Amino acid sequence: MEKVIIIRYGEIFLKGKNRSYFESLLISNIKSALDDLLGGNYSFSRSQGRYAVSNFELKREDEVIATLRKVFGIHSVSSAFMVRTDFENDFENIRSALKVLAVKAEEDNLKKDARFRVTVKRADKRIPMPSYEIAAKLAGVILDNTSFKVDLTDFDFDFEVDIRENGVSYVYLGSFLGVGGLPVGCSSKGLLLLSGGIDSPVAAYMMAKRGMKLFAVHFASPPYTSERAKQKVIELRDILSPYTTKMRLFVVPFTEIQLEIHKHCPEEFMITIMRRFMMRIASRLAEKFDLKAIITGESLGQVASQTVESMTSTESCAKFPVFRPLIAFDKDETMDVAKRIGTYEKSIEPFEDCCTVFLPKNPVIHPRLEKVVELEKELDIDSLVERAIGGIEEY
Repeated sequence: MEKVIIIRYGEIFLKGKNRSYFESLLISNIKSALDDLLGGNYSFSRSQGRYAVSNFELKREDEVIATLRKVFGIHSVSSAFMVRTDFENDFENIRSALKVLAVKAEEDNLKKDARFRVTVKRADKRIPMPSYEIAAKLAGVILDNTSFKVDLTDFDFDFEVDIRENGVSYVYLGSFLGVGGLPVGCSSKGLLLLSGGIDSPVAAYMMAKRGMKLFAVHFASPPYTSERAKQKVIELRDILSPYTTKMRLFVVPFTEIQLEIHKHCPEEFMITIMRRFMMRIASRLAEKFDLKAIITGESLGQVASQTVESMTSTESCAKFPVFRPLIAFDKDETMDVAKRIGTYEKSIEPFEDCCTVFLPKNPVIHPRLEKVVELEKELDIDSLVERAIGGIEEY
């Protein structure tokens, strides 16, 4: 009897002949996450539709489960006993594991006469007995060693037995849901505009869930924005890393561009023209690193720069598709996700970002593209972009 953590994938199951590609990415991401946590002090095995992590320090079990629950592509994980199936000996090994689980459950349970059922999944079809008969036979060991009563529909505990094709069975009580989605890396690479606010980290989470490997770019405006504001963005990137895998971060000096816009363009167009420069710089970075899309945290109608006309104006400068995973979210929905993934408290720290510098009192809400293009003729766009790119810092 060996203590293991079993891992089940979800959406990958539907991938048919391409499943091996998605599985290989998922396994790579799982091992990377576990290596960061355990330094290689574990074993990893696989059977059809299941993975198992074993030979780790048992006192770190909760940490391992928490880490795995943040890996996209994983449907659920369970703390389990792994035993040989030995159905010729009336499932003796499975009975022993069930007894340990049941006695521990009774010790931890404050409710008297708790109700239970046994659920058997029989992938090994060499066993002639149907699953429900196996479950009925196994329930006896729980009845003999606890005060629990059987109830198949209204139960407190569901003892699960997963009999696999390779002669191994997993015995466990309950599962923890993972984040689902697709393995990061299966949907190409994209560049995230990471502002330091609430929205863009959630956009990163949403795109990583669909398998996109992310790079990030942040626009800083020293001395109007502080080193602490930049550090906040780095820390947000690190909070996201368990979900996104490691994410390269580029910090672009943006002060000169903002000063030039402020000097030569009407105040109400400041935000629109500024975001067009962001798209130009993001496109250059995407070209350099062979990225296929640009991602923002924009939500339709949330602020003046996120109207249809404003987004059309800014997107016209992009050389790549612009993905907006939060486009139909309201702020409460975005905050709920931010709190769940752990970015909310960091995002609301009161450090300014470049979008608050020279913020106009009445920004244009429905800019006409031809008007914006005309106003930009006052700026040396190419030179400003080149100098900004030349000053990029990478983290």
